Amino acid sequence: MSITDQHTTETDTCDLCVVGAGLAGLNALFAASRHLGRGQRIILVDRRRRVGGMWVDTYPYVRLHQPHPMFTAGNIAWTLGREPSYLATKDEVLDHLQHCLDEIGKQVTVDERYGWDFQSDEPADGGVRVTCRAPDGGIRVIRAARLIKAYGVRVLPNDPLPVSSPRVRSVSPDTCDVRTGDIGDSTAPVYIIGGGKTAMDTAHALLSSHPGREVNLVAGSGTFFTSREKFFPSGRRRWVGSTLLSSMAADMCRRFDGTNEAELAEWFRTAYGTWLTPQAGNFLLGVLSETENRTIADGLNAVVMDHLVDIVDRDGAAEMVLRSGATRPVEDGSWIVNCTGYLTLGDHPYEPYASADGKVLSIQTRSATMHLMSYMGYFMTHLMFLDKLTEVPLYELDMQELLRRNKAVLPYTMFSLVQYNLGLMYDNMPTKVFNECGLDFDRWYPWPRRTAGAVRFMLTHRRGREHLRDTLDTVRHRFDVRCGPLSRGSETGATVFEDAVG
Repeated sequence: MSITDQHTTETDTCDLCVVGAGLAGLNALFAASRHLGRGQRIILVDRRRRVGGMWVDTYPYVRLHQPHPMFTAGNIAWTLGREPSYLATKDEVLDHLQHCLDEIGKQVTVDERYGWDFQSDEPADGGVRVTCRAPDGGIRVIRAARLIKAYGVRVLPNDPLPVSSPRVRSVSPDTCDVRTGDIGDSTAPVYIIGGGKTAMDTAHALLSSHPGREVNLVAGSGTFFTSREKFFPSGRRRWVGSTLLSSMAADMCRRFDGTNEAELAEWFRTAYGTWLTPQAGNFLLGVLSETENRTIADGLNAVVMDHLVDIVDRDGAAEMVLRSGATRPVEDGSWIVNCTGYLTLGDHPYEPYASADGKVLSIQTRSATMHLMSYMGYFMTHLMFLDKLTEVPLYELDMQELLRRNKAVLPYTMFSLVQYNLGLMYDNMPTKVFNECGLDFDRWYPWPRRTAGAVRFMLTHRRGREHLRDTLDTVRHRFDVRCGPLSRGSETGATVFEDAVG
């Protein structure tokens, strides 16, 4: 028996159904509110208990990695009252996301359905039939004129790593606050597994709250980050002596040809990066300050450039087994903190970003049109309501598959993707759409500088289009991944590629 054959106790109707109340979903809601009125209804569905997406579940000591004003829905201003460089806490972010929803609710009617689990969708009567499971287990059907599935990156809480030895305690940032409780009260060594941003957050939180604690990092291949001081300079450097973020992106895309990711990594790391480990082979757009980096580097007891396989008992003691074949002793009672895998993008089935009829927009990593899901929620929703979702020949990128096949090439491909697609969007949407995008990192800079950057984009965005398209096509052919325009001949949206379009 299919889910739609089960007992259904309620059928709703709406002009738009949005699945996902995280940042991507809120930006979709903001954009939709610019096209719908108070008399029209949006139903917002989320499996969590409240608005906030991954921020509802994430570890308690997380902070924003960017200045907070550009982490928002549309151009909704924060009410925090802190200086723009302040890195908001988890609770402050959740409060702002609730504020965004409240502000959107002043423009359009939003019916919130928390604890609802999306099950399926299908075309029906010129719109979309959406089937969900309610918190009571019953099946609910929503008949919507349009549907936006704002899945985003789908970050989930991390489980502790399974290890063979009972002599150590395995946890994750999502199962305990490393600053408090048993791990906070303990004096046993800590081994942080992973070298990405979660590992840096965890090391910084431990070393700041418990100076002198033995903290070790098993960093895998190492990671480099964008330096916050270089990306978001303060004082006089906001006016002179720094590079506008849009200018950096344009420069990166001019340099990248789809084959030279190693050269790009060296250039970017030298010009804009910071790193902790002696090797730093990974880069996934994370941001870290030089101050945070020094605090972590000065406090760590040891950095192991290898990957953990297991911790086993051998000769009456715990021993760490590493991928290289090396081993090292581990003190009884040590804490193993799993900080790996948050951005591995999971294993999700392919779905095109747009259905063939343009009634369904899917914001996710298997068919990405932009580098950040918040941007995709904002701009793609505007395209949908302008009835151009299936008309503009955007490129889609299967980030999940490219990450598996070549992690090093992914960030530079993402920048090329967004530069190419933004240019096409600019030619097909009102300027007001761009003016209202508060996500734009150029807003960190004073008005004259960011205005000059916007004018430069307007005048030059078509010049590099052929190079960007050639770059993306090269990535597609090198790695045999989905990276091209949606097929207009496919009933399901896109399972084959068109040739490059002009």
